[in-house]
Amino acid sequence: MNHKVVLCGAILWCLVISGTAQVMPGLKTGAVTCGAERTGEYTSILRGVSVGVVANPTSRIGHRHLVDSLLGMGIRIGRVFAPEHGFRGEAEAGEEIQGGKDVKTGLSVVSLYGNHRKPTPEDMKGLDWVVFDIQDVGVRFYTYISTLHYVMEACAEHSIPLLVLDRPNPNGFYVDGPVLDTAFRSFVGMDLVPVVHGLTIGEYALMVNEEGWLGGGRKCELKVIPCLGWDHQTEYILPVQPSPNLPDQISVYLYPGLCFFEGTVFSVGRGTRFPFQVYGHPEGVGSFSFTPVSIPGVSLRPAHEGKVCHGRDLRKTGISQFAESRSLVLDWVIEAYRGFGKKEAFFNNYFNTLAGTEQLRRQITEGKPVGEIRKSWEKDLIQYRLIRKKYLLYPDGEPI
Repeated sequence: MNHKVVLCGAILWCLVISGTAQVMPGLKTGAVTCGAERTGEYTSILRGVSVGVVANPTSRIGHRHLVDSLLGMGIRIGRVFAPEHGFRGEAEAGEEIQGGKDVKTGLSVVSLYGNHRKPTPEDMKGLDWVVFDIQDVGVRFYTYISTLHYVMEACAEHSIPLLVLDRPNPNGFYVDGPVLDTAFRSFVGMDLVPVVHGLTIGEYALMVNEEGWLGGGRKCELKVIPCLGWDHQTEYILPVQPSPNLPDQISVYLYPGLCFFEGTVFSVGRGTRFPFQVYGHPEGVGSFSFTPVSIPGVSLRPAHEGKVCHGRDLRKTGISQFAESRSLVLDWVIEAYRGFGKKEAFFNNYFNTLAGTEQLRRQITEGKPVGEIRKSWEKDLIQYRLIRKKYLLYPDGEPI
């Protein structure tokens, strides 16, 4: 595979293993310009109008937050919308965040999480444009794409155009997993995509819009500012931590396979310094042990808080395997299930929600081999890839 390594922004947040950032062996280093950095392509559109901005801590131009940068360029921001984890990163995963005022700028901040996931007519009142700039990690159950979906619906309903400032997808070099069964539609799976969807946030917006997936079959007026210097066969090292429980690059690569543990009785390392890099249970089997604790702003009341969990440490997983295999790893959750003594208690109802289907849980409990499980996805993935191809903004190496 002809991968390159891209460093976006002024400071690289490191994949911390042995104290240094690691890259996939044999790959070259290059540079990328994210959509937000291409200010000449969109500031003229936003001047003289009232702008709503959907943003979080990843919304940056260099060292500076997008909102602060836009204000510095004379853009009038009428309202900020904050997704899960908040506008400046003040909330942990799953915690309801309150709207209010941004202390630094005095801007009105509207939370798009908890019971208020979609902007209301009052939220959209007085806005002429909405800007969406959030770093995604390319996985269906990562909720920023669900926030995007709801924002697009609100824009369509109120005839307000949406500007998406695109950012590379660090897991954008492959597509895999079961495609969502609409019976399991939820905030961690709203659209008919596989677990690893292989799209940037801009490409995802184009697909949702043109495939008629918005409520009532509506479309919003949509403009995407693409990245420069990136394609789907480029390794992308994130310049900013994308959320509190994805602390480094290896956690981003491990996340698609390890998040399934959130639908089981196992801990996936929340409440440690290495979430989404380990898994274990007080009655689990494995040579590695860890003890989850409450960490303010990151993981309050984690699973098995204060109890020693036994399982596996995946921090030294060779990162080249992800580029080589281009596949979702099921082995870990299957291994944990087979080694757990209380199999009837292993899964909870959230597993099917994360998987987007009831089939995967059934296949695991029936002892189906990984190859057979993967084969059951093939037909849907072929159809999805044909749809995906229509909306790609960057060269791709995925098979059809």
